[in-house]
Amino acid sequence: MPQPTGPLKGIRVVDVTTVVLGPFASQTLGDMGADVIKVETPDGDSTRQIGPHRSPGMAAYFAGLNRNKRSLVLDLKKPASKEALLRLVETADVFVHNMRLGAASRLGLDYETLRARNPRLIYAAASGFRKGSSMQDFPAYDDLIQGVSGTAALNAGPGGAPRYLPTVVVDKLTGSYLASMIGMALFHRERTGQGQEIHLPMMETILSFMLVEHLWHGTLDQPENGLGYPRMLTPHRRPYQTKDGHISVIAHSDAQWNKLFDAMGVPHYKDDPRFNSVSARTANIDAVYATLTEGMKSRTTDEWLAELRPADIPCGRANGLDDLFTDPYLVETNFFERHQHPTEGTVVVPAIPTRFSETPPNIHRYWPALGEHTRAVLAELGYSPSDIDAIIG
Repeated sequence: MPQPTGPLKGIRVVDVTTVVLGPFASQTLGDMGADVIKVETPDGDSTRQIGPHRSPGMAAYFAGLNRNKRSLVLDLKKPASKEALLRLVETADVFVHNMRLGAASRLGLDYETLRARNPRLIYAAASGFRKGSSMQDFPAYDDLIQGVSGTAALNAGPGGAPRYLPTVVVDKLTGSYLASMIGMALFHRERTGQGQEIHLPMMETILSFMLVEHLWHGTLDQPENGLGYPRMLTPHRRPYQTKDGHISVIAHSDAQWNKLFDAMGVPHYKDDPRFNSVSARTANIDAVYATLTEGMKSRTTDEWLAELRPADIPCGRANGLDDLFTDPYLVETNFFERHQHPTEGTVVVPAIPTRFSETPPNIHRYWPALGEHTRAVLAELGYSPSDIDAIIG
């Protein structure tokens, strides 16, 4: 495997995270070149068991969240293992977990305890609700936060019943935010030498993300006049049926809408007071999108693409998951990289999306077997072979 080349090369991350939120954050740091040491219980992260696999404990879900990491198994109920973790923290730049804060304190992994061992440490934690609130130690998973935040209600079905988005959006979004905040804290430490604690609540994270457009009248302290951006909520906002499939089309500016009306054979809509400005289209969004719902049925998807792309109107074929492996753009950019995993054979790894001109991130480790690096990491900490045997045993 190549050496890490990303902008965080030389940064050590102690990763005591599980499931999705924390591992997504720490994988991002690993992609950027950090030495991420994933500390697991003897049973391993539960995602090791979810999805198709060739070897036990190496399932697809785990693979998508744990590349560019080393796996260290420690039973933290044992004093020797606990001390090994604290010794590892002394060598670290970042410590990250997604436990409830009370659980971290009971394990002796709270910020004050770890800062005493390493004052320069960036201590990053994410959990369901705000630290210091009455709900600080309430359990939380993605589905719960989608529900209580209103996200599931925004995705309501035709009957109005709330539905979860078919992706773990809160976990992954919060994990992405957490990785970003860690990078900012490292920048602050670079300038000042100060470590610090970061806490990120899932609830406020998804709300700050979602309410950018949906706070609406609430922005003016008039929530009784309506919340929610109408363009996002109209049932006509969806890929449009064509003669042979579905197409995604979005126009925003007056110029784009005028070209779209011309292409659809309804040029008189350009002068229609319902459609001739951004504010008018916003006020009449159901009628605007209804024109597309009907108009797109008149041609095949390829015919529309041939008409709309030269007019610089954003459009594309509405793919299913099965279409992604043959999508021409993704084939061109080699998004689905094929690699030879040392134990799992041929595997597919989605490309790291970010590009840096001077410190390009890279895939330098595949997802590890449980405890694959335990002996190597403990040896780096100065433990003798007999000490390592005692810790492992």
